Amino acid sequence: MESRAKLALENGVVFEGISIGASGEVDGEVVFNTSMTGYQEILTDPSYRGQIVTMTYPEIGNYGVNTEDLESTKPQVAGFIVREESRIHSNFRAQGTMRDYFIKHGVVAIAEIDTRSLVRQIRNVGALKGILSTTDMDNASLIAKAKASPGLVGRDLVREVVPESARQWNESLHPIDRMFVERSSEAQATAPHIVCLDFGMKWNIARHLRDRGNRVTILPGTCTADDVLKLNPDGVFLSNGPGDPEPLEYAISTIRQLLGKKPIFGICLGHQLLSLACGAKTFKLKFGHRGANQPVINEETGKVEITAQNHGFAVEEASLPSDLKITHRNLNDNTIAGVRHKKLPAFSVQYHPEASSGPHDSHYLFDEFQKSLTKS
Repeated sequence: MESRAKLALENGVVFEGISIGASGEVDGEVVFNTSMTGYQEILTDPSYRGQIVTMTYPEIGNYGVNTEDLESTKPQVAGFIVREESRIHSNFRAQGTMRDYFIKHGVVAIAEIDTRSLVRQIRNVGALKGILSTTDMDNASLIAKAKASPGLVGRDLVREVVPESARQWNESLHPIDRMFVERSSEAQATAPHIVCLDFGMKWNIARHLRDRGNRVTILPGTCTADDVLKLNPDGVFLSNGPGDPEPLEYAISTIRQLLGKKPIFGICLGHQLLSLACGAKTFKLKFGHRGANQPVINEETGKVEITAQNHGFAVEEASLPSDLKITHRNLNDNTIAGVRHKKLPAFSVQYHPEASSGPHDSHYLFDEFQKSLTKS
């Protein structure tokens, strides 16, 4: 007999389903992702720290899990929600089931709830704080816990996901992904050296940087500008990561000190932090952008890219300093999706050009960064 599980939202709505993961209780911001595939990459993306993720596609788990599709060492989501769990998996790369993966890593997950109704709640009201539980079935108790949970605004979640120490990155892209990278070679001592400030970086980003012939050093995002410059890199990469960017004063200060000294490329949280370092402000989106099908227009070329995205905050256009130029826009809501500094070698995008999983339309951004390394 299946164990019961409940999801309670801060607005008083409660959903009951079955547990498909570990026993326990978790709180988090309840969000939704519109991707049809890529659930393992979503589960292990550090940008989802503190969030209970709802998949809008009706059946999840049909191709199992494997060690090659990880984006970090372990699941990072607070909890996971699906309409229907696939009871069988069929893929030549599969090494186990999604449910076994949840249980092994202690992920609280729920199935057989009306995810369409849940997504309508989030779209109408905005991202909501919630409690996902297999141990407390009292609705009033769960709603009270959801209301009392901390949420994301004002929290520094980056400190929960940054690596403990520096490391050299030597892992290559999966052979399928390498087909879409024009320049690929083994990193050597004389190759360009990129230092990545890791605020919760997806591993496929580092794979892309290495496969373009670079030496890649990963530093914790809490490092100082002196720590970075001591390594004398040819360029600095600012990674994605979880939560609200404005409390990360240490990161903003570091980036401000690096501007103009080295070429800089930022993705997602890195984009927000670069913008803050230049004098802009950020704000919380109503329900965020999460999925592998978000349309973005490149303002410099007029081309539309279909992109993978995962963020709940965005750069406020009215606060944009004169030194920053808007290069990309999200076509769903016209928010800023990319900026470039007009005087210094620094640019960033709000989405994920490394995809994993997702479309390959935006791989060219890694090539742009590569060219800036040779000019420095």
